[in-house]
Amino acid sequence: MGARPAAPLRTATGTRRAKAASAAGHARQRRAVIAPPPPPPLLRLRSGNTRRRLVALFIVAMLLFAAVVGRVAILQTTGSEALRAAGKAQRTTESVLYARRGTIFARDGGELSLSVPSATIIANPKLVEDAAGTVTVLANMLGLSIEKQKSLYESFLAKEKSFAYVARQVDDALADAVLALDLPGIDMIQEDMRIMPSGEVGRSVLGRTDIDGKGIAGIEMQYDELLTGVNGERVREHDREGHSIPGADAVTRQPIPGDDLVLTLDRSLQFQVEQALVARVEELKAEGGTVVVMDVATGEIYSIANVKRGDDGTAAVTSANLAAVEAFEPGSVAKVFSISSVLDTGSATPDTTIDVPGTIVFDKDTEWEKTINDAERHGLQPMTLHDIIVHSSNIGTLLLSERVGVERLGDYMDAFGFGEPTALDFPGESGGLIKPAEELQGTEKATITFGYGYSATALQLAAAVNVVANGGVYVAPKLLLATIGDDGEVVETPPSPTRQVLQPQTAATMTSLMTDVVCQGTGKGARIDGLSVAGKTGTAYKLQDGGTYGEAGDRQYRASFVGFFPAQNPQVTILVTIDQPDPTSRDRFGGTAAAPLFTTVATAAVHQLQVMPTPGDTGCAG
Repeated sequence: MGARPAAPLRTATGTRRAKAASAAGHARQRRAVIAPPPPPPLLRLRSGNTRRRLVALFIVAMLLFAAVVGRVAILQTTGSEALRAAGKAQRTTESVLYARRGTIFARDGGELSLSVPSATIIANPKLVEDAAGTVTVLANMLGLSIEKQKSLYESFLAKEKSFAYVARQVDDALADAVLALDLPGIDMIQEDMRIMPSGEVGRSVLGRTDIDGKGIAGIEMQYDELLTGVNGERVREHDREGHSIPGADAVTRQPIPGDDLVLTLDRSLQFQVEQALVARVEELKAEGGTVVVMDVATGEIYSIANVKRGDDGTAAVTSANLAAVEAFEPGSVAKVFSISSVLDTGSATPDTTIDVPGTIVFDKDTEWEKTINDAERHGLQPMTLHDIIVHSSNIGTLLLSERVGVERLGDYMDAFGFGEPTALDFPGESGGLIKPAEELQGTEKATITFGYGYSATALQLAAAVNVVANGGVYVAPKLLLATIGDDGEVVETPPSPTRQVLQPQTAATMTSLMTDVVCQGTGKGARIDGLSVAGKTGTAYKLQDGGTYGEAGDRQYRASFVGFFPAQNPQVTILVTIDQPDPTSRDRFGGTAAAPLFTTVATAAVHQLQVMPTPGDTGCAG
């Protein structure tokens, strides 16, 4: 057998070295296992990172600086107005300087309507310190409503506005008492209040304004733009406690007053007419009445009076201009227009005679049958055109008008001004109601000739009858005579528009006939001693509920008289109409209810307007 190699010789020293080497190896292995891994490459610090951070910080700082500079630039340029306004609002109070509203004068220079200073309590909510306490004090002294108290309290708390009304147009003594309390934020201003220095004279024509001075009725409304001025403005600077800064008041814009108006109304005559009408309405136990007085040649209105009985049973001048806004069936006054058309077309003369029955029946034996009776009971009798107009025959008028024809009569009615408002253009003015000739049916073709089947205002009727007085020429009614500007310049208004309606000879013939109406016929109650008068009476049944005129004993009336004088040289036209006089009284007709008042008004006009009769004019003989 072969021998095995001999084992290496191990000494003690060798053994220790071997163990030491083995331990060292194990230690290196353990260190290699627990040592942390090296950092990722992106997170390792590099030499350029610090410089980049500084650049980024610089850029951000520059952007912030640019924003600040931009904001400052905006505040100093486009945003400066807002800042100034905010600063101004904190130290100033703006007050309105109200422009004076124009005065309304009568033709004689007397003041009919004007504005006077009046105390108004105001507040600057931004300066009110005790909202609840201030409202309580003001409410107790001024009698403020619950709604007003609530509104002021909310405004005082919000402090968003620098102006608020507390109480307007109060008594001066009361205003002084409020100011004496020295309440923070409470002040007083003067604003205009509209008054009528001549009392109630002309109130139905003048109309009225609201508390802000804006016209809401009548002349005040119609000419509001002319009367209204341009308000100014005052800026008052104050300190933090609300006290005015001496010498700091500044008027930024002066107010411009409105224009004054000069009306055609005669103040004295207007007063006399109103009083006479009230007395007559009371005497007749009527519901109301209207009077119109106008110049024959110019159409200028000297007086318009309107009276109405109130709920308390008292008759008084009303605020409504009934002469312009209330239309009614005119009754026999309309015969002036029908007979004028007959004469103007040559269809008849004053001496033309026709047989006139006392009754005429239309559409007999049909469901539309209608019986028309004459004004006075009579059998068949011959009547001249003169007698027909003087004694106011309904049937005679419609028979003569048939010669003219409905279409042609309609043209005349248009020319006389019916169916549309007058050129006066008064607020709410009525044009009345009249059908075109081609739309008239049945008895409408007949009744239109003597004042039924259409309606007109007192103003329209006065202007229409004035055509006869003015030689056949229609002249539109006129109320505004002139305006006076802020510089004192007086500007007269243009003449009223006119148009030819009748031939002059026709007007002269009608004047003669209407003179006989007063001297011989139904208008005897309108006579004036020593002065000739031409006129026409009218008594119309009023349409009642149910569309009928009622039965005998249950009818209501509208009594009218329209005339002019002196008949030989007409200067003044007057219309009088009485609404619903006592139906049981004899004084319910045009000749008995309205004609006597015409005489009263005409006599006053003669003296006030200095109307002189034509030489040789003695009025009605006998």
